[in-house]
Amino acid sequence: MSKAFTKESAGADDADDELQLPPIPAGGKNYITPQGYARLRDELLALIDVERPKVVDIVHWAASNGDRSENGDYLYGKKRLREIDRRIRFLTKRLEIAEVVDPSVHFGNTQIFFGATVTYADETGQERTVTIMGIDEANSAQGEVSWISPIARTLLKAREGDELKLVMPERVSEIEVLAVRYPSPAKA
Repeated sequence: MSKAFTKESAGADDADDELQLPPIPAGGKNYITPQGYARLRDELLALIDVERPKVVDIVHWAASNGDRSENGDYLYGKKRLREIDRRIRFLTKRLEIAEVVDPSVHFGNTQIFFGATVTYADETGQERTVTIMGIDEANSAQGEVSWISPIARTLLKAREGDELKLVMPERVSEIEVLAVRYPSPAKA
C-alpha cells in the first residue's frame, strides 16, 4: 500500500480539539469544584512529567532501530504521543478557563446552587438524588450531573419544597425538591 494512504496528517489532530470540548454556554463559565480542578491538574502534570517522557524515550529507542515505516513501536509511539499532546492541550485550555467554586460555602443553605446534592421526586413519586457538578467532572453513573444539564438548570436557584417543571425533549414533567445538601466546610 502506498504511504499516501497510510500517513496521517498533522492538521487533523488540531481540528479534533474543538470538536471534543464539552459545550459551555456562550458567555458561560467553566465552573468546577476544587476537587475536580485538582483531579484535572494532577492528570495534566502526570501526562507532562511521567507519561509523555516515557513515550518519548520509547519513540527515540524505536527510531534508532532503523526502518521506521514498518517499526510498530515507533508508529504506535508516535500515535500515542499525538494522543497525549491532544489531551495536554485540552486540559490546559479547560484549566485556563476554569472557575473554581467551593460548594461548602453554602453549607446549611436550602437554596440550590452549584455543588448541591439534591433529592427530588417526580410525578410518580420516584425519588432521585443528583449532585450538580462541573462539565469536566460530572459522572452520571455516580449521580453527578453537569450544571448545564436540563435537570440542573431546572433545579438551580430553587429551594426545598419547590415544585418545578422539568422540560424534556418528549414531555414536561413535574418534580418536587425534597432535600438540598452541601459538603461541610473543611476545618483549617
